[in-house]
Amino acid sequence: MLKNQTSYLTYGAMMIALFSILLAMSVYVPFVGFITSFIVPLPIAWYSAKFERKQAAWVTIIAIVISFIIGGVFGFLFALIVAPLGFIIGASIRSKKTKLYMLMASGIYLLLMTALQYVISISVLNINVLEQLLGAAEISYEQVGNIMSSVGQLPKDYDSLVEQSLLIAKMTMPAYFIGTVFITAFIYLVINLALLKRLKLEVPKFSQFTDFRLPKAVLWYYLIVSIFSLFVSYEVGSFGYLATINALVILRVLLFLQGVSLIHYYFHVLGYPKWLAVVVTILAIPLYTFTIVLGVFDLLFKLRSYLKGRYKK
Repeated sequence: MLKNQTSYLTYGAMMIALFSILLAMSVYVPFVGFITSFIVPLPIAWYSAKFERKQAAWVTIIAIVISFIIGGVFGFLFALIVAPLGFIIGASIRSKKTKLYMLMASGIYLLLMTALQYVISISVLNINVLEQLLGAAEISYEQVGNIMSSVGQLPKDYDSLVEQSLLIAKMTMPAYFIGTVFITAFIYLVINLALLKRLKLEVPKFSQFTDFRLPKAVLWYYLIVSIFSLFVSYEVGSFGYLATINALVILRVLLFLQGVSLIHYYFHVLGYPKWLAVVVTILAIPLYTFTIVLGVFDLLFKLRSYLKGRYKK
């Protein structure tokens, strides 16, 4: 028991020290700090994967407390995100959770913490980052309009188009915010799991992208929301309008991924090289609507079963 207690304390102190060093580099070293900011959760993740949940929780709490001494308020706020994120990754590895579970747990935690810090920044510091971004975009539109006006190329309805674009950007910001948070969580997972694997830990893997398949219920959600958007009129800026437009954005992104996955599956069954699938994926972005249609047909008619039966004989 003394040996185990010694191990808890020794490795815990080492991981807290390493976490503190990475946090200090992320806060104070400009270029290198951007890189280290993605591996700050690594020490906590490793410790959480190796030791009991209770011990890992104490190490996480101590690391957060020390972060205030090292990095001040900014370091403390950053540690509130990355330290528990490391705990989630490590605890998930220790309990043999899937990588999808890790992504959802990490994404939801990042979403809650980012939203909480955003609310605090508005109520306490009176700083609204999103409003500042929209203000900067409005200034950019105004500058572009002045340049176009000086050369006599300003469209008659330019102001109306700008106002409409900014309104749509404001309304769809929650959907893009959610997407950005989950992409960030995915990047953290990819980097830290790769490093943990090099540290001889058994980490889970995502299934191949060619096997990516959404629940069929997503198709019905998309159909229902699309019908509502066509036949039910909401006042611009109302809760119904906000919910509908953001639901459409999220569902279309999911169906786009379904369509891209179908393309990858098609290239896979034909035995084409992977680089060609990557090129087609890039081309699918400007063909966004067509790719969504592919995703819809894939869910509706099970195109993969047809492709598998035709080409895998």
